[in-house]
Amino acid sequence: MNDRVSAYLDETVEIVKSISRSEVRDVVSRLFEGWRAGSTTYIIGNGGSAATASHMMNDLNKMTSFPETPRFRAIALTDNVPYITAVANDIDYADVFIEQLRNLLRPNDILIAISGSGNSENIIRAAEYARGLGAYVIGLCGNPGSRLCKSSDAAVTISAKSICQQEDGHLILNHAIALALRDLIAATTSPA
Repeated sequence: MNDRVSAYLDETVEIVKSISRSEVRDVVSRLFEGWRAGSTTYIIGNGGSAATASHMMNDLNKMTSFPETPRFRAIALTDNVPYITAVANDIDYADVFIEQLRNLLRPNDILIAISGSGNSENIIRAAEYARGLGAYVIGLCGNPGSRLCKSSDAAVTISAKSICQQEDGHLILNHAIALALRDLIAATTSPA
């Protein structure tokens, strides 16, 4: 009997198997380069992707920390609720991330934009602003033809029809990226 639980889990396994390992490795390499350069990585998303942005910020900062080693600098722009609501109320919800980036982002920083649809206006405005400023944009996408995929310097797509499975895939990417980055940073701190 193929119940809903089995169907969902079986489909998710196949989706995870289809993730491009080379695209994920490219993202890890770029984040490692950013760490070496002292860049800051900003992370954005809406809804469940906002929770993933916060989770990713936690993992990138905590999992890559070693004594007497420069720290990875990650900030989730989803976590400043007062500022987000002020911008949404006084300006436009589509500007909640770009307004924060205008205060913080520098050339050579990194923006990780997480979106299932890949077409949310606030995500696209932030990605386009970041690229225009000379920052590197990483898109964690759910729709391969989305505006986010096209607006990113590097993108990893979770090819699933279900937003739930797209979000599952983005959480898996978070952990795979943070652990791989941890290994690279650890290798630079180990005595030869």
